Amino acid sequence: MPGTGIPSGGDGLRPATREDLLALPLEVAPRLLGARLRTIVDGAEVQLRITEVEAYHGKGAGPVPDPGSHARMGRTARNATMWGEPGHLYVYLSHGIHSCVNVVCGPDGVAGGVLLRAGAVEFGVDVAAERRGIGPEARADLGATQRRDLARGPGRFGQASGLRHPRHDGIDALTGAAWEGARAELWLADAPAEVASGPRVGVAGHAGTDAFPWRFWIPGDPTVSPFRWGRGAAEAAAAAATGDTPGIGSVLK
Repeated sequence: MPGTGIPSGGDGLRPATREDLLALPLEVAPRLLGARLRTIVDGAEVQLRITEVEAYHGKGAGPVPDPGSHARMGRTARNATMWGEPGHLYVYLSHGIHSCVNVVCGPDGVAGGVLLRAGAVEFGVDVAAERRGIGPEARADLGATQRRDLARGPGRFGQASGLRHPRHDGIDALTGAAWEGARAELWLADAPAEVASGPRVGVAGHAGTDAFPWRFWIPGDPTVSPFRWGRGAAEAAAAAATGDTPGIGSVLK
């Protein structure tokens, strides 16, 4: 992929660098809105414009422990990529089904990642649709809703990108180096005019409340996924509202 030029729709785009991703995920996450992830997997290319992300900090990253992170308890075989060099992609399996894609952020040895929750397919719509299991006849006449939903949500985003766990976990999205039949490139864009933030989607307990407003999205973009509470998160939010648990102010200090 190096040498293939700026992605389509690429005004203001530039290749991401390690330095761009050295800060902790909470700082990097909103900067990835509007960025492009371009992949070539088994010869098929897809380009996604990122519209929704979530930040996750590993153990020891930042002033506030993140109970929603895969790396909250330390390094494991599953989360090892999160502890490595920024710019690699942490591709994990969710619910035993969905391959989800995260951009590793922070200094080497400090665990952190930004989950790519949703995006718009700008190139390779037919490829993305086929990966989503849409048949040839339906792909020939995709409606607006079907196109919107191709990468709406982290499982769909991963599926559309073609990146799979465990095959592509650790692929470098900055060099574009070949990795198990795939290449990936991350291109940064000018910051969106407006960024919204709020609780992370489907995260259990306190970590899924507004004590952690670590989800960021482009307001009004139709590809942004709908919010839903994680297990016990609505109850934890209600308790926080009555002063029974730490709220947003205590977290951000």
